[in-house]
Amino acid sequence: MTANARPPRSTIALAALLCCASAMAQTSAPPAAAAAPADQESTTNGPRSVVVTATRGSKAIDKIPGAVSVITRAELDEQLRVAEDLSAVLAAQVPGYSPSTQKLTSAGESMRGRTALILFDGVPQSNPLRAGAREGYFADPLLIERIEVVSGPSAVQGLGATGGIVNYISRRPRQDGTRHTLDAKFTTQGRSDDATTKLGYLLEHKQDRFDAVAYLGGVRHGVGVDGEGRRLGLESTQGDLQDSAGFDGFAKLGWQFTPQQRLQLMLNRFTLEGDGDWTRVLGNRRAGVPTSAQKGGATVGEPTRNKVGTTAIEWSHADLAGGSASVQLYKQDFRALYGAVTSSTFQDSRLAPAGTLYDQSEVVADKKGLRASWVRPDLGLRGLEFTGGLDWLSDTSQQRLALTGRTWVPPLKFESLAPFTQLEYERGPLTVRAGLRHEHAELDVDTYTTLAAYGNRSVQGGSRSFDKLVKNLGAVWRFAPGWSGFASYNEGFGLPDVGLVLRAVNVANRSVEDLAALEPIVTDNKEIGLTWQNRVTSFTASVYESRSDLSGQVRINAATGIGSVVRVPVRVRGFEFAGEWRPAAGWTLTASYSRMDGKTAIAEGQPLDVDQSSRYQGPDKLVVAARWAFAPGLAARVQASRYASRHINVGRMAGTANLEEHFNGYTLVNALLTWATASGDWSLGVENLLDRQYIGYYAQARQSGTNEDYYAGRGRAFTVAWRRAF
Repeated sequence: MTANARPPRSTIALAALLCCASAMAQTSAPPAAAAAPADQESTTNGPRSVVVTATRGSKAIDKIPGAVSVITRAELDEQLRVAEDLSAVLAAQVPGYSPSTQKLTSAGESMRGRTALILFDGVPQSNPLRAGAREGYFADPLLIERIEVVSGPSAVQGLGATGGIVNYISRRPRQDGTRHTLDAKFTTQGRSDDATTKLGYLLEHKQDRFDAVAYLGGVRHGVGVDGEGRRLGLESTQGDLQDSAGFDGFAKLGWQFTPQQRLQLMLNRFTLEGDGDWTRVLGNRRAGVPTSAQKGGATVGEPTRNKVGTTAIEWSHADLAGGSASVQLYKQDFRALYGAVTSSTFQDSRLAPAGTLYDQSEVVADKKGLRASWVRPDLGLRGLEFTGGLDWLSDTSQQRLALTGRTWVPPLKFESLAPFTQLEYERGPLTVRAGLRHEHAELDVDTYTTLAAYGNRSVQGGSRSFDKLVKNLGAVWRFAPGWSGFASYNEGFGLPDVGLVLRAVNVANRSVEDLAALEPIVTDNKEIGLTWQNRVTSFTASVYESRSDLSGQVRINAATGIGSVVRVPVRVRGFEFAGEWRPAAGWTLTASYSRMDGKTAIAEGQPLDVDQSSRYQGPDKLVVAARWAFAPGLAARVQASRYASRHINVGRMAGTANLEEHFNGYTLVNALLTWATASGDWSLGVENLLDRQYIGYYAQARQSGTNEDYYAGRGRAFTVAWRRAF
């Protein structure tokens, strides 16, 4: 089945799933033998004990009208003990998330055909004004207690949530006393200089009204090999995890200064920087030879790096005027340096002869903001809950050329103020939610001059303001024991990549105030779903349609390799399924499936007959896994991920952009063995168990691909991990 076919009709798909679920229930083990371990709570929408906060208030997951999943710490451990890659965790646990690039850059990683808003304890990590695809690496995974994922647009979180929300929640001590945790990992493929080593120390303390978490950790990555033993290619321009070193320092202090009031301070400083000891060796895309790497070689400029600092202080009150309130002030500083290249876009004959000028770009984004909310249950009517709040964001982003000091994207000064309100009414088995959020934003840009490649055009500065009322409406009906259905309508608000728009102005006498390409993106999502669970089985299935009249699609110039923004409509239809079955004591079987059909247009006013590119849409995906706790303290897990082939837009061009893409699917199998001992918890993880040779999804499919970016995926890799808590 190809990705060009339409998704299965929802009624047929849901009926088939109901039949499967019924069969599973009839063959299930007796309920008394089927209780799941506490640390193995399901990630599907079924479990009613799961409470999420990504919806701006603590809410049981079975009362949220939409596809919401929670990745617990235990599930994070199982994935990260195989590969230290948060993107791979999301790809394995979230049906609509595309495959990991295995690089520092997240270009080509998407959710439901769009971009997700990344949060860390509610603090925005995404950079929507100049999206450099580096926002996925901002903290050490050991800090994360759980990940809350809201699939589809959201009207409650603000700028950038057009594809969904991924909220990383940091750890918080739960037990009195002091707890130390030592964590060590060693990954190898049995080759020289391929090893990845990681060491971390975590302190957790809780005493009376005070609690604290502190972490120090570092990681050093070698250069691995693919399934054929060839060194993996280095993404030395956009950024790579290989040949790099990372460090994270984190502290979170909490003080419960009254029985109802709490004050919390969070500080995080994260750095991931290339070592520059290896250089890229070009592959041959036509001949199927992947890009590789060799040790040594001349390098220009500094290695790629990410530097991210996040600070937040939060006050909460559990009983303020009959409700619960919270106010968070935050600041986030982001620096991403890219590799030096002689791109035609960087050339300027006034500085050096054509084709000889090296430069490297750097994205700088500084954010500060406020998030305030108040939740009041039973407001004038039993079962009626009111949520109100206000978000304020100030974001200054720019992109400069570090070696010559030139401006590529001028400082973008963005400020938004967004009051919001939500009403929820619960009566018996029915829960209805509705909300409004008023987005008022202003963008200020000073007069600037484009690079020589765009004609050294002077662009008149100015201001743009945006006002939009975004809405959400949904209902959950728990119509029988274990059964519930939901329907929802959600809108998301975003902007196109403003930096790409402004830096590409190549005609005279233009002004920021008259650029139509800066109009905001409003995405609406309609979804219906069905959930079922009993003591041994649970599943959620949903179908959705997401539309935006003006998207911010990036298309790559085949000659220069530089992207530009086109404002065309986008429609994404999809189907998702996630289920779990515990057939006997110690056994857990899980499966998830995602199918998408994204369409866009060649140009504004044209029909939606162009398949959405790999930059925005992943392939159809099936992930199945089995976990067996076969003895006290011993467990084994096997996981298989199947990515279906995708051949689209054959022979289609849009100006100089080639829209044709070809992806030959592949299947990867991972395995994990864990055992608990008196000296600590040990594990042996095997990534790519069958040593499959494959080219990554985005590297293989991207229509603008060259011999530089034809990257193979990792071959078989072994990870030994040890953790001791005392």
